[in-house]
Amino acid sequence: MFDDNLHFLANHLEAPDWARLGEHLPVEWIEQALASSDALSIRHRRLPAEQVVWLMVALALYRHKSIGEVLDDLGLAVPTEHTPFVSKSAAAQARQRVGPEPLKWLFDHSAANWVAQDKRAYLFKGLQLFAMDGTTLRTHDTEKNREHFGAQGYAGGTVASYPQVRGVTLTALPTHLVHSAAFGPYSTNEMLYAKQLVEAIPDESLTVFDRGFLSAEILCSLTASGAERHFLIPAKSNTKWDVLEGSEHDAFVRMRVSPQARKKSPELPEFWEARAITVVDAQARKRVLLTSLRDRQRYKPADIATLYDKRWSIETSYRELKQTMLGMALTLRSKTVDGVYQEIWGTLIAYNLVRLEIAKAALAVKCEPTEVSFIRAFHLIQFELHWAGVTRSYGKLPASMKHLRERLVSLLKEERSGRKCDRAVKATPKRYAVRKVKKLP
Repeated sequence: MFDDNLHFLANHLEAPDWARLGEHLPVEWIEQALASSDALSIRHRRLPAEQVVWLMVALALYRHKSIGEVLDDLGLAVPTEHTPFVSKSAAAQARQRVGPEPLKWLFDHSAANWVAQDKRAYLFKGLQLFAMDGTTLRTHDTEKNREHFGAQGYAGGTVASYPQVRGVTLTALPTHLVHSAAFGPYSTNEMLYAKQLVEAIPDESLTVFDRGFLSAEILCSLTASGAERHFLIPAKSNTKWDVLEGSEHDAFVRMRVSPQARKKSPELPEFWEARAITVVDAQARKRVLLTSLRDRQRYKPADIATLYDKRWSIETSYRELKQTMLGMALTLRSKTVDGVYQEIWGTLIAYNLVRLEIAKAALAVKCEPTEVSFIRAFHLIQFELHWAGVTRSYGKLPASMKHLRERLVSLLKEERSGRKCDRAVKATPKRYAVRKVKKLP
């Protein structure tokens, strides 16, 4: 009966191929990424550097599977007669040889290319729309991770149960493609990560910020360089300005740059100007939006308010990334500092691949990318890549069955290595899990 089912699947399923995603991520890009950090494989290995890059992308797509399962299911290792399977230690060593730098280069290069594709289909009055915000991820609680990344501290000397990575991303609002990202230790302020991303913002664009990024240094550097780079950000309750002209609901205002900011950045002017628009939301709450879009005829107050409402799309992208792709896992998979960076870059590439597929499909049927279910698209790509590895052709089925049986036997012979760390009772995972530990210096 099992054999009959295999015949049915082979005859009725269209066998997909890695080319579906490979056409977006060319081999030339991967080779350039590896060459940029001298990570190209010279020796003949079961897991050459090129395959390790694909492995990191696949691990993000199959967060619920172990690294051994991903290698076997997708056929990522170079096959040989004597060693049909790759051990976990060999996979870990291959990851260490490659490191995080090639994945970072590949993300930066691919993201800029993918966001630029079909951008004309999503322009708002000639401007690309972006949003910038920050988020955090938890890592395994190892000594080196806690030392490098740190964790959130609370009143009373308590520290978060797990080390945390803080990051900031620049995301295209119409497609949810992540254009650029910066992340690192939790102790580093989001503003510092945001400054790293300002230079990457394309010309002829509008970036919507959260109120926490209200800084003359960030906003002035955005508008002062490049061409037609604009911002939209809500004012804080204590923000003060002088009205230069206009009405109460739509005015041009001037704000003083703080002496502290000018001391850090002497190139900042003494004053900076913006357009202040007062909007009222559905709950009758007033909000003042500051923007560099000064043309009242071209950019109506209602348009500005609608654009700010779209800022929350970046929160949706974080949910897709952390809950759907990572499966609401308590921590990232990797246990080393370099492994964490490598995993995050690989996850961002995988997320963009799914989002790019959605954007292409939306263009074909003439709908918005946000109307396509991310979960269903994600599961479909998982399914296709899985069958690409095991049902590429009917003639491969007997070999796949033999491979499966050999794998089952080999699993029985695997022994777990001895425990290297003492057992520790962790706090029950909560939204803001804490434990009583000595506060870090």
